[in-house]
Amino acid sequence: MSMGKIMVADDDTNICELLRLYLEKEGYTVTLAHDGESAVEQFFADTPDLLLLDIMMPRLDGWQVCREIRKKSNTPIIMLTAKGETFDKVLGLELGADDYVVKPFETKEIVARIKAVLRRTTSTATAAEVKEVSYDKLTVNMTRYELKVDGRVVDTPPKELELLFHLASNPNRVYTRDQLLDEVWGFEYYGDSRTVDVHVKRLREKLEGVSDQWSLKTVWGVGYKFEVKE
Repeated sequence: MSMGKIMVADDDTNICELLRLYLEKEGYTVTLAHDGESAVEQFFADTPDLLLLDIMMPRLDGWQVCREIRKKSNTPIIMLTAKGETFDKVLGLELGADDYVVKPFETKEIVARIKAVLRRTTSTATAAEVKEVSYDKLTVNMTRYELKVDGRVVDTPPKELELLFHLASNPNRVYTRDQLLDEVWGFEYYGDSRTVDVHVKRLREKLEGVSDQWSLKTVWGVGYKFEVKE
């Protein structure tokens, strides 16, 4: 029985074949793409359960591919990068990637990351069948991945929505940036945590002045909370 469908997008054919070998041994069905344009086309044709996506590819790079996929799909994406700079990691997270792995990597690590991300997203999807929070003029529905502000649906990237849902589900609780990266992005991120600030800033642009009953608050020197008047 197949464990699921994994798509590997990387212009290095040796890496693709190595990952295919190991993933098929683990019971996954594997498809391959070697450039960005093919990756986008094949992704929507094959509808894999998870995408391993290299950043440096011809025609479209991994960031562009991630943007295109996130316009229509919440399928988990793990970025593969030969660079270890914080900027690359933060940008990937901001674009909606679920995890990242820096080359050179151990194939066992890749398999472990895939299993962890699939476990997390599967359990989230199952729980999301009943996941909705509502406040004055605000509804966050994780079944439909939908944000309603003052009765109007507002287009919101998946990670922004997940961050807002997490905060709004725990009103008046203060979270550090590292806690949010761990609990929303699903892994501990050792480095620049500005990605949380960017997501909160974008959410505030959507939510500013909507209601005086709640707000996204900065707790200086600590992190953030969804403050609700009692």
